[in-house]
Amino acid sequence: MTNMQNNHEIDSIVIDLQYFTCINWIKIWREYSNLIILSNETYQKMTFRNRCVIAGSNGLINLSVPVEEGRNVRLPFQEVKISYKEKWQLQQWRTILSCYNRSPWFEYYRDNLEIFFKTEFEYLFQLNMEILRWLSGILKLKLPLIKTSGADFDTLDFRNKWLPKNFQEEKGIRYHQLFEERIGFQTNLSVLDLLFMEGPNISNILSK
Repeated sequence: MTNMQNNHEIDSIVIDLQYFTCINWIKIWREYSNLIILSNETYQKMTFRNRCVIAGSNGLINLSVPVEEGRNVRLPFQEVKISYKEKWQLQQWRTILSCYNRSPWFEYYRDNLEIFFKTEFEYLFQLNMEILRWLSGILKLKLPLIKTSGADFDTLDFRNKWLPKNFQEEKGIRYHQLFEERIGFQTNLSVLDLLFMEGPNISNILSK
């Protein structure tokens, strides 16, 4: 078995817990019965575990959550602490407002989303799980199972399938984007982009 289509009899996959996850991650969430997240895996830098990508009028914008110890962190993911030395929450919220305040569904989700930028979560894993819990309510999908270690023999490993260096190499779901006429269609952005553009229709878009 070499591709996703041939592997659908395997209903469980291990996947990385991303920050405002990319759209293709959400599509996998819908396609498989059981997602597994490993809380004790060693934290990996340069991944979407602490960053996401959105689109602005001049191109792609990276939003990243700073962590304590920075590049030197060598801890299990669930023990990685968020750094608040800089006002990154305020900066990110202003960026999101600037990019999406004119999108069709931004006001609909604004209040609940803003909570994530006003609450100082201690751990990155905790923040990402709360975001995923919020998305699970919107998409009506069950939350992944959290395990400390180990994947079963017949479980696929999708961790690091999408990275900041290659996340647009794979074909993504097509939908109208706010700045598409100016910067072209940008595939596999953060789910925020799709959510603000499609709103409750997001489930129909993902099922295509």
